[in-house]
Amino acid sequence: MSHLAGLERAALCDTFAATGPDAPTLCSPWTTRDLAAHLLVRERRPDLAPGIWVPPLASLAEHGMRRYAARPWPELVGLVRGGPPSWSPARVAAVDNAVNLLELFIHHEDVLRGDERVGPRREVSDHLSAALWKALRRMGKLHFRRSPVGVVLETPAGRTADVRPGTGHGSVILRGAPSELVLVASGRRRVAEVEAVGADEAVAALWSAELGLT
Repeated sequence: MSHLAGLERAALCDTFAATGPDAPTLCSPWTTRDLAAHLLVRERRPDLAPGIWVPPLASLAEHGMRRYAARPWPELVGLVRGGPPSWSPARVAAVDNAVNLLELFIHHEDVLRGDERVGPRREVSDHLSAALWKALRRMGKLHFRRSPVGVVLETPAGRTADVRPGTGHGSVILRGAPSELVLVASGRRRVAEVEAVGADEAVAALWSAELGLT
């Protein structure tokens, strides 16, 4: 597999450079500056990164973000573009793809769709789409673990992934491109172009659930 995480990182940084440090993102109230700082804490500060996922430790991550965010914007973007630090296993392309591709793709979409309009802003390559689908099949059960209803993902090509077993509350089929399904899985369904097929009650229950890793 090619270094897709590296390509997505470069594309994200190009978007950062084009939008500037104060553009809105889907991670409101974060701006692009905040989002870049978040990526750097996650990647370069393992002593502070647990605060990203563990609420009682959130102040650690926030402190690191503030320090990075205070740097000049070109320097901040340059650090993100430089990739994982020399000591990180993610310097190896295969590890970078496994650990960072989804994160970089989702946050790139956070910037591209910062206006919160529904639908894609770019054409996703077949290669990247296949990698996103593979990631969904691998991690979908974790992303949808809090769904009170069964969930099946379906692509336009007819590929399916059962990511949440059916329950007494019914099931929902989510149809869309892998890139759009990734956004739903990460809790960004309000901007994702997907079709939800199922009983109204089941769909409403799914949309009311907190999806994603956190």
